[in-house]
Amino acid sequence: MRTLAIDLGTRRVGLAMSDEGGRFATPMEVLQVSTPENAAAQILAFISGQGVQRLLLGVPINMDDTLGKPARAAIVWGQALAKSTSLPIVFVDERLSSFEAEQTLNQRKRDGEKMTRKAKAKLLDALVAAQLLQAFLDAKLPALQVNE
Repeated sequence: MRTLAIDLGTRRVGLAMSDEGGRFATPMEVLQVSTPENAAAQILAFISGQGVQRLLLGVPINMDDTLGKPARAAIVWGQALAKSTSLPIVFVDERLSSFEAEQTLNQRKRDGEKMTRKAKAKLLDALVAAQLLQAFLDAKLPALQVNE
């Protein structure tokens, strides 16, 4: 099952895609967005012709396991996106995902890869989406149960 993972942000949205077999996640693109509606429109354009069968969206849950305003907004946004695409959506906990992606990029720097701050920022969001997706595909990151 081909899955599109989304790391939703207010200015950038990271996208990652699984292979047809649903085993491997690949960072795809970072979209520059201005509003949630703009993000949805760009994702709809990206989905066209990609063979996406499922959406996966990271939800910024609080460290105390509660759903704050950003988490609730992400869920509502994701449900609206899923409805407009007729694709099923899976929500996952994205806590510490940016930290883990930063660590990956820092390791690449230690390994000698040269990367500007701008290039790092652009890659980070797609890498977050890919890491969320890979963890989900490996069954290490369970789906969140949300009220619809």
